[in-house]
Amino acid sequence: MRFFDREAEFEKLREIEELSQEVAQFTIITGRRRIGKTELVKQFYARKTLLYFFVARKAETDLCDIFIEEIRTKLNIPMIDSKGITFATVFKFIMELSQNQHITLFIDEFQDFFRVNSSIYSDMQNIWDSYKSTAHIHLIVAGSVNTLMNKIFKDKKEPLFGRQTGTMHVRPFRPSVLKEIMSEYCPEYKKSDLLALYTLTGGVAKYVELFIDHKKFTEKTMLNMFFERDSYFLSEGKNMLVDEFGKDYGIYFSILTLISQGKTTRSELENALNIKELSGYLKNLSEEYGLISKKQPLYERSVNKNVHYTIEDQFLRFWFRFVYKYSHIIEAGANEKLKSIAERDFPTVSGKSLECYFMEVLKEQGCYTRLGYWVSIR
Repeated sequence: MRFFDREAEFEKLREIEELSQEVAQFTIITGRRRIGKTELVKQFYARKTLLYFFVARKAETDLCDIFIEEIRTKLNIPMIDSKGITFATVFKFIMELSQNQHITLFIDEFQDFFRVNSSIYSDMQNIWDSYKSTAHIHLIVAGSVNTLMNKIFKDKKEPLFGRQTGTMHVRPFRPSVLKEIMSEYCPEYKKSDLLALYTLTGGVAKYVELFIDHKKFTEKTMLNMFFERDSYFLSEGKNMLVDEFGKDYGIYFSILTLISQGKTTRSELENALNIKELSGYLKNLSEEYGLISKKQPLYERSVNKNVHYTIEDQFLRFWFRFVYKYSHIIEAGANEKLKSIAERDFPTVSGKSLECYFMEVLKEQGCYTRLGYWVSIR
């Protein structure tokens, strides 16, 4: 699938890139996994020189070997022997180099330095503060684990707090972009096919790309691919969220599963889980992880009345409704049985997605000052 959309993001990067020619810029790029953060940056710099550092979960010296080779290849600059070198040395070298030439450095999966060597953040703060006033650099960092990225940049106790000069949050494809994609690759698509694409992907670039590249353009073929044995999608929810939730992932998964099934009030959730107090978990899911939101009827005066929770991410709503809930069916190898259950319930599930789809359409128009529901939703 070719690269779609992101004109607004490109324009913002273009402005920051121009600024960085004169004044050092430090940009944070956030967004859920598979949304296309890395591809966005690589596409923008396709015809420019970009140093790309991917923070794999390796020893620091092994990472530095890779980073040094990237510098040698992209900048054609010899460096000292990498044996025993630290990331602080590499970063200082780049900052010193940027005193005399413009450099763009993109560090991907930035939060994983916690696993490599957490003192790297302190080292970066000291080096950045020492050189930024005379540097010509655009430092871009991206991360997918929301909790860790918040900790790095929003916790006042962390060394890099307040060091960024700009933030960009990459969002899913808008409905108009999904229509453009379907029109290009399957001009004869039906409205039900477009709704299925939205329901199963939520506009997440990687998921859309998988369906398009495999030529799955109809509701039926998309569901077939989603539930086939060893499908990429079946393990995706757990792969995404276990790192976010840590050891408490079980209770969070249970809450999200219940919400996906229609138990959307706090009392319903507490009764179903036999837990007296869920406010802390619900607050974390809403504010820390950004996975659920509170919904109330439009113009409801009380902040505590008629509150219902909903999963914002369309893919995760579908995943918890069918994959996690029926994980025992998958473990038994009865994927066809699970697919038949999903096909049976798909009109109900996609009906909820249709409401969200039209809400996004209205937001995209930018003509309204307030959007909401007239009655309580589930």
